[in-house]
Order: sequence, then C-alpha cells, then structure tokens
Amino acid sequence: MRKYFSYSIFAIAFAAISFLFINWKKPVNNDNEKVSVVQRIPTTAINKYYVSNKAPLQPLQLIKLPPGSIKPQGWILKYLELQRDGLTGHLGEISAWLDKRNNAWYSGNGEGDHGWEEVPYWLKGYGDLGYELHDSSIISTTKDWLNKVFESQQPDGYFGPRAKEDAKTKSVDLWPNMIMLWCMQSYYEYSKDERVIPFMTKYFKWQSTLPDDKLLETYWENSRGGDNLYSIYWLYNRTGEKWLLQLANKIHHNTANWMQGDNLPNWHNVNVAQCFREPATYFMETKDSSYLNATYNDFHLIRNIYGQVPGGMFGADENARKGYTDPRQAVETCGMVEQMASDEILLGITGDCKWADNCEDVAFNTYPAAVMPDFRGLRYLTAPNMVVSDNKNHSPGIENAGPFLTMNPFSSRCCQHNHSQGWPYYAEHLWMATPDNGLAAVLYNSSEVTAKLGNNNKEVTLKQTTHYPFDENILIDVHTTSPENFPLYLRVPGWCNNAVIKVNGEIVSASPQADNYVRIERKWNNNDKVEITFPMQVTKRVWNENKNSVSINYGPLTFSLKIKEAYEKINGTSNLQADSKWQPGADQSQWPAYNIYPASMWNYGLNLSGAPLSQQFEVIKKSWPANDFPFTQKDVPIELKTKGKIIPQWTLDKYGLCDTLPQSPVSVNTNVQDITLIPMGAARLRISAFPVTD
Repeated sequence: MRKYFSYSIFAIAFAAISFLFINWKKPVNNDNEKVSVVQRIPTTAINKYYVSNKAPLQPLQLIKLPPGSIKPQGWILKYLELQRDGLTGHLGEISAWLDKRNNAWYSGNGEGDHGWEEVPYWLKGYGDLGYELHDSSIISTTKDWLNKVFESQQPDGYFGPRAKEDAKTKSVDLWPNMIMLWCMQSYYEYSKDERVIPFMTKYFKWQSTLPDDKLLETYWENSRGGDNLYSIYWLYNRTGEKWLLQLANKIHHNTANWMQGDNLPNWHNVNVAQCFREPATYFMETKDSSYLNATYNDFHLIRNIYGQVPGGMFGADENARKGYTDPRQAVETCGMVEQMASDEILLGITGDCKWADNCEDVAFNTYPAAVMPDFRGLRYLTAPNMVVSDNKNHSPGIENAGPFLTMNPFSSRCCQHNHSQGWPYYAEHLWMATPDNGLAAVLYNSSEVTAKLGNNNKEVTLKQTTHYPFDENILIDVHTTSPENFPLYLRVPGWCNNAVIKVNGEIVSASPQADNYVRIERKWNNNDKVEITFPMQVTKRVWNENKNSVSINYGPLTFSLKIKEAYEKINGTSNLQADSKWQPGADQSQWPAYNIYPASMWNYGLNLSGAPLSQQFEVIKKSWPANDFPFTQKDVPIELKTKGKIIPQWTLDKYGLCDTLPQSPVSVNTNVQDITLIPMGAARLRISAFPVTD
C-alpha cells in the first residue's frame, strides 16, 4: 500500500510537470513587436491629434482625451448612472443655491441674491457626467446654464456674479469664476463651441489689468490660484498668445506660497488637496525642478504628519490640527474629489505612476463610503476609523461643530455640490493619449475608448473588460478596420509584483515592474487581445506613527472590519449646518437622511502571529453582483476571514467618537474570535486602522 502510494505521488508529480512544460509559454520576441518597460512616457514627439502643452511649456507625459471619448462600462458605469439618477442629477431640484430664480449665475447680468461657488461646483461634474453618459438631457441643462454665463460677460471681460466677499477690499472674488472656467473647458473639449475661446481670452485680458494689490486678495481665491493658472495654460495651448504666460507669472506670484518646505499656507483639507499641485502647474512654464519638487514635498508633508492612515487621504476635519492625527480624524468629501482631480492632473504632468496609485487609493477605499449606496445622500466628513455616523455635534473631537457626520442630501453647502466631479473626472482619465500618438491605460476599469492613434489619422477602439480592483484580471480587445501601428502603454500598479501581460496568448518579452509602464508597439489588428494579470495577495502596512496600528490590503483594496450597520431615517431639513439651504418644493420623502449606528461590536484588534499572512487571512471570493455595484456590504464580491480579540477599554469617548487608538500591541484577556473584513469602500462604518493584540 505504501509502495503504491509512492508510485502514485511520483506519477502525479511527473504528469503535473509535463503539463506545465507543455502549456508554459515563454516570452515571445516578435520582430514586429517592440516591448519595453519605461518609468516615464517619452516626450520627444508631439501628438498629432490631441491638444498638449505648446512650447515653451514643458511637454505633458500623458494627454487627457476629450470628454465622451471613453464610454464607461461595468461598475463605473453603474456609479455614473447612480449619480445621474441620484443627488448629482437632481440637485437642481433640491439645492436652494441652484434655484434659477434671482440666481446671479442665471440672470445673465451677474445680478441676483445668491451665486458663489455652488453652481460651478455642481456644474463641472454634472456637465462631464452628461458627456460621459452621452445624456442629452444633462447636456441640454448644462448648455442652458453656460449660455447664461456667456451672456453675463461684461464689456471689460468680467463674467458671472459681481458679489464681493469682503466689502472692505472693494475687489471681486475670482474663486467661483475659476471653477466656472473648468466647466467651460470641458464643454469646449466636448462641443468645440466657438464662443469659449474668445470668452476666456476676453476674461483673462480683464484679469491682466488688475493691479497686484487687488488680485487674489481673499482667502479662498488666494489659496486656490493654481486653478486659475491651470486655465491660463489651457487657453494658451489653444491660442499660443504669449501675453497669457505673463499673466500666468502674475497669478503664480499672487497666489499663496505652496513652496515653504516645512509648512503650508494653511491646513484646510480641501485647500491642501487641490492647491498642493500649484507649484507643479507652474513648473510647466519654468521647467525649474524646484517647483515640481515642492508639490511632491507638500504631498508628503501633510501625510507624514496627519496622513499616517489608510485610504490615500489625511485627517483634517475642516483643518488639520496639531495633536489630532488619529485615524478617527476625518476629511471632507470635497477633499476626496479634489485629491483625485489633483492626482489625475499630476499624472499627466509627470507621468509618475504613483499619482495613479493614490487616485485609486482614494477612489476605491475612501470616496465610496462618503455617499449612500443609492447616491441619494452624502456626508460632509468621513474617517478611516468611524463607528458612528449621525447628526450630533462631535466637536472638538472633530474640528467642526455641528451635524457633520450624518448622511444627508440637504446638508453642507460645498460637498453637496462639489462631490459631482469625482467619478466623471475619474472616468475621463481611465485612458490617456501619449505624445507618440499612442494610448495609455492608466486607471483600470471596464470601458471602451475610441481615439486617433498611429500616424494615419485613424480611429481605433479598445475595449477593456474587468472587475478590477476586485479581480486581478483585465482583458483589452482591439477593434480596428485595418491594421494600425501604435504604442500601447500599460501602467503596472505600485503594489503589484510579478505582473503578467500577454498579447494574443503570448507572454510579452519584458519583465513588468511596479510603478512603471509596459510599452507595446506593434501593428495592431482587429480582434487582437491583451490579457493582463496583476497578482493580488494579502499585505500588511504598519503605521508606526499611529500607535503601531496596521491596515490590511489585498491588491489596491484596503479592508475594514465588517460592522453591522443600523440605519435610522431622520428629518433631513432639521439640525443642519448653518449654511444649508433647500428649495421649498424639495420632497424630503424622496431624499431621506440617515444616521448610521453600529449593531455589532467594533472594538476588535487583530490577533496576528509571525506566520505568513496567507495563513492568517482567508480570501473569500463571491459571485459578482448582478446589479454591477460592489460597494455595499451585501454585494461586495470579496471578503477576508481572520482572527481578532475584543479590546474592552477601547470604547466611544466623551465626544461620541471611537476613542483614539490604544498603543499596539494591546494586552487583553478576551477570547480569540473569527472576524470578517470587507473592502473599506463598502463600509460606511469602519475600522480600517487596527490595533494589534498580543
């Protein structure tokens, strides 16, 4: 019996080795295919089809395609549809700030009793949502608003509301106009409306006449002058008028100094998330690396102090405060979407894959939990460790005093409107053009892109099919009416080792490296297939500066304790932030608000050992949800099973928040229990930075 068993083992092993030998495909060295691994995109060529930086500006590494070029599919399409059918698509019926009656943005002459950042905040995401979905109704509404903006331009070039934030300064606040310019830019890229270029030119001519002591005086516009700077370069790239570069210098020198090394002009979470990129924007003109380095420095400075937490963000529940560094500190929904936009822009400027990594970190792990699954409500603040989401005042545990944690469609003047850009901008950056007339897959998601590629003025369509980030496999199908030669760049995420890339079943002749691109240049034929595998495994990150807490990752996903969530419907129009307003006809029954409370224990520490993580965590993969929406506890397609212990002394504190983390390792006498972890983005209540028990 023992001898038979030995022979059987030998036979099975021999058969397995033979099978692997027969089916293993060595990397192919195809004379018609050039494959390389590059850290940055070559910029010696100039893209023939898509507008990039015009000399003397630093060439872009990656070039944004016009809105509508990419057709989202899979879960990102579902998310955009939820936005359309939910808060973004119907905010015009709810928000008092979007009421057209006596609205300074809609009057056509800048007069009205309301009109500041809210309309352009909403419109820049709303319009792009329409372009991405090819939704004629949304596009029509967008044009209706923009027509009024065109109409509002004065003979001197100024447009929009004439509101003054500070009567003492006697100066016009340029901040809301900065946002509206981005609406105009997207609209032009989509429609090529001939009015946009002269409209912006006339406005910037007016802006150039402002004396320095009347330019960017007030807090928001001074902090956020980088958005104005970006629009100046956008216009220059389409007109080549050199006076715009002089205006760019003027704007930079009157914007808050985001190049201080060991300090920031202010520590407001949204300002940091959107303004830290200003030096890198100006770098495009100066080509002085100190400006680019300043942006990298700002990114790390805020995170080294306040961002020792999972999810790609940092703790600043309005402003970052000394001593408030625990993962229970939150960030605004505005901050999340501005961070994603910054990452996308910086990816284009630098080609650095790390910006795509961070964008995905925020998009997959932080932003989804800030909104209700049906996208009919959101909350102002969300934290990596958050076990209560209600309308109570939790200050000074969080900085803001008021009901800032509840899910409420009527709440918060800024996030209620600014949330709209998050997913549309993300979807527009899934694919980007390259200077050598190629295409780069930079943010992976199911989609279909049609772009002009190669040297023959020809459109090619690439269809990407995947359940990424919940699955490691990605398929790209090429559709072309005739063979076309062009380079295809595939970003390899920073967390990924041993990526495998095949073209038509053959492994490519290169070794993919994390945070690099695999460049495949070949003559592409109809129905060519590119198969990508980014192997995922359980990893652990230790946050030494936050009590030695740990977070658990699987590929790009960070995991949270699965806490049973009890939803309590509340009156959404009572107990609101002071600046919240809604239209009289808004139907609260259609737009419910919720408090969320834990209905299971949340104060677990992970009971880890020295064994390999693959032995301590069981990966449970479930079927893909029929509704294509994986960001709920019920439908999430992956879970982790592991061991934990209750930490009795870790409870709610006097402010009604989960108390700050205990120092790990934590000594407890409680029993070891089986616990379940789910992706952080699907957890509206979450513990994502865990203590470790001994």
